[in-house]
Amino acid sequence: MNKERFLIELASALAGLPEDDVEKSLEYYSEMIDDRIEDGLSEEEAVADLGPIEEIRAQIIKDTPLPKLIKEKVKRKRSLNGLEITLLIVGFPIWFPLLAAAASVVFSVYVTLWSLIIVLFAVEISFAACAFAGIVAAPFFFSLGNIPSALFLLGCGLFLAGLSVLWVFVCKWGVRGILWLTRVFFKSLFVGKEKK
Repeated sequence: MNKERFLIELASALAGLPEDDVEKSLEYYSEMIDDRIEDGLSEEEAVADLGPIEEIRAQIIKDTPLPKLIKEKVKRKRSLNGLEITLLIVGFPIWFPLLAAAASVVFSVYVTLWSLIIVLFAVEISFAACAFAGIVAAPFFFSLGNIPSALFLLGCGLFLAGLSVLWVFVCKWGVRGILWLTRVFFKSLFVGKEKK
């Protein structure tokens, strides 16, 4: 693919993003292609060296702040005519409850996911508390002469201490996953799918 075709396809893939960001991206990739051509690559090799347009698009969207995407999406493109306003008013009893129900479902799924994260942290706290209790109680049973119980409590305490350390990573991955999912969901609301 040559430079001109690449820039046309990239502009099409970035439709829905703020226009100034699209222009900056096109200028940036145009300069990158020119620099690679100056380094001795052919135009087609320079374009191929940049990678697939889908990956470039995904990176640009990832780097675009969410507030900027929202501002671009809600910016009024044109004013509504009388028929459209009438349809919005007359259809309000139908479209508003449907919109509210859809928003409620999305919100409840989101709250449920965060509830699972809270459960993960509760399990972490219980592992740590049980580990502490087992390790602290073991010397007490040693002093009473109950060696098997003391060894059992010490072993369980150490096992749970190790498990609580590992569980921290599970909690960390869970929180990162939910945050990633949130970012992807909201960005997908405000950036349309790639045009084919």
